Amino acid sequence: MNAVPLITAHTGCMNTPDNSLLSIETGLANGADIIEDDIRVTRDGIPVLSHDDAVRLADGSMGRLSQMTISELNEGLSIPIVKLEQALHLVRNSGKTMNLDLKADECIEPVSELAKKLDMLGRVFLSGCEADRARKAKHSSPGLRKLLNVNASLFLASSYAEAVLQTLQDAGSAGCFGINVPYRLVEPYLLEQAAESGFQIYIWTVDEEKEMRLYAGMGVHSITTRNVADLVRIKKEMLAEGS
Repeated sequence: MNAVPLITAHTGCMNTPDNSLLSIETGLANGADIIEDDIRVTRDGIPVLSHDDAVRLADGSMGRLSQMTISELNEGLSIPIVKLEQALHLVRNSGKTMNLDLKADECIEPVSELAKKLDMLGRVFLSGCEADRARKAKHSSPGLRKLLNVNASLFLASSYAEAVLQTLQDAGSAGCFGINVPYRLVEPYLLEQAAESGFQIYIWTVDEEKEMRLYAGMGVHSITTRNVADLVRIKKEMLAEGS
């Protein structure tokens, strides 16, 4: 069991804009171990920080990020979109790690190439990967570490034990190092079975102090939160109590 969890700063942490350089800088300044951002890719293959493919342009019209080049995108937007390369430079300089929440299969290879170019394969990992995307990443970019995103519908359609077993099998077949879980699905049985199989448990998104303390005490490996400062304080208290 982990003594204390790694702290993952959710994009838009501490009331900053989602997928912004300010969010990254704020997460780092407040003591996060990992920075999480959403990743998409432009028509010319540039990974950028964005949750949605649809973007509202400065003239009020809607565009599709995946159908525009980076130049067309930035000419059309009122605020330039953040390239993943910019974000990775910030994270690399801090000595921390980045969680890349992929929003499309097309992101896998450009992200892999960029991580290799910046010598950051060991400092990034993928999330946003249910079983099919995780397997695609394994085959096309085996050097990228990744979490398996839990299929929540599996837990609704099966018994908890059956859903856990299938999740662990999927994580193993896709070469994942851990499992990314909505925190409400976490029970001790999942943690026990994951530990036996050698998988880490990362949970999202926990913003209330009571729940931070509960799940940190259960021994999850990482908690994603928007309230980074609160979780950092709780982590310091846990470390002091354990010393």
